[in-house]
Amino acid sequence: MIRVLIAEDMHLIRRALVALLKLEDDIEVVAELDRGDQVVETALRTRPDVAVLDIHLPGMDGITAAELLHQRLPECRALILTGQGKPGNLLRALRAHVRGYIVKDAPGDALVQGVREVAAGRRVVDPDLVAAAVEIGNSPLTARETDVLRAAEGGHPIDQIAVRLSLSPATVRNYLSNSISKVGGRNRIDAIRIARDAGWM
Repeated sequence: MIRVLIAEDMHLIRRALVALLKLEDDIEVVAELDRGDQVVETALRTRPDVAVLDIHLPGMDGITAAELLHQRLPECRALILTGQGKPGNLLRALRAHVRGYIVKDAPGDALVQGVREVAAGRRVVDPDLVAAAVEIGNSPLTARETDVLRAAEGGHPIDQIAVRLSLSPATVRNYLSNSISKVGGRNRIDAIRIARDAGWM
């Protein structure tokens, strides 16, 4: 029997996933959550073989939860569900030891088969997404540049970003300028869009 934990914050989708997996004789759903920061604690308690994690979860995103899960409970393998197959997110997921990466609009049997494959130690990733990820490549941004670009996303002024990140306004300007240049944006809004679309932030 394959024991599965599901973390999905949208109630209807989570219930549909649980119902789909409960139809299978060889799969048992042992936990369902709506937050990413509860994944590791719940997994340590319920000992699933596979954790099916939405990429966007409150409290902690699915990829970060998968990485922590790999550190604390390596025998539990993670499968990420995503609404958008952003290549940058796939690369980040692979670095976090995620074994499966499935888009939400895939057929239902793709998830069932994906759970079985991941439980067996195999990797499940859409080949088109892999090709796109290789084409786009890793993020050109440093971790700090990513932080600054993310903080700028809400349209906050430089002084406010500086206070929030404990940096000087001049340093924030430098990081923003570098980020815009590296991703090929025209301005900070364009740079944020490019980085978001690529899955780099």
